[in-house]
Amino acid sequence: MPRRIEQLADEIVRLQGELDREIERRRADLGWRLNEGLLEFEHGITQRHRRLRLGARAFMARSDFATVITAPLIYSLIIPVLLIDAWASLYQAVCFRAYRIPRVRRSRYIVMDRDRLGYLNAIEVLNCFYCEYANGVVAYVREISSRTEQYWCPIKHAFAVTDPHLRYYQFLEYGDAEGYRARLHEFRQRLRTEAQDADPAAKPI
Repeated sequence: MPRRIEQLADEIVRLQGELDREIERRRADLGWRLNEGLLEFEHGITQRHRRLRLGARAFMARSDFATVITAPLIYSLIIPVLLIDAWASLYQAVCFRAYRIPRVRRSRYIVMDRDRLGYLNAIEVLNCFYCEYANGVVAYVREISSRTEQYWCPIKHAFAVTDPHLRYYQFLEYGDAEGYRARLHEFRQRLRTEAQDADPAAKPI
């Protein structure tokens, strides 16, 4: 990979770390923190949240007609999302074992925690469950597919790609035939090592 592209990829990782630290500072300002995987709110924050809760009946009264009428269509998407979740999990359980690639830990991508926010009513909590799960499944499947892409075809596209996964920046340049033949095995070996480092709970089987 050209040095300049490698530097830019490293800069993206550095900026992500800086963003994470800024998010942590914002959390402290809002009165909560994570302590060994558990949410902790400062004294009085939970009571203040509950005072700001809008009851389900009032929430429905404020909802516009378009929101109510489209709700069944929105929630019907849960069926294909459930199928994708199950099928992707089966796929990596079988194929990643065959490729000796560490499996993606699902719990790192599908995070359900917004129900602990006292200012959300029952309908809002249900909406959040739906969005948390659906977006988590998309992120989970993307990680599975990015590992698959690195294993089988670590080649960049000729055309610009919007928001590619992070491994993409290290892929071979489009048209680099010699590099592909010479380095495909290297990419596969690196994937096994990198995936292990990225997800300590996932072990090659």
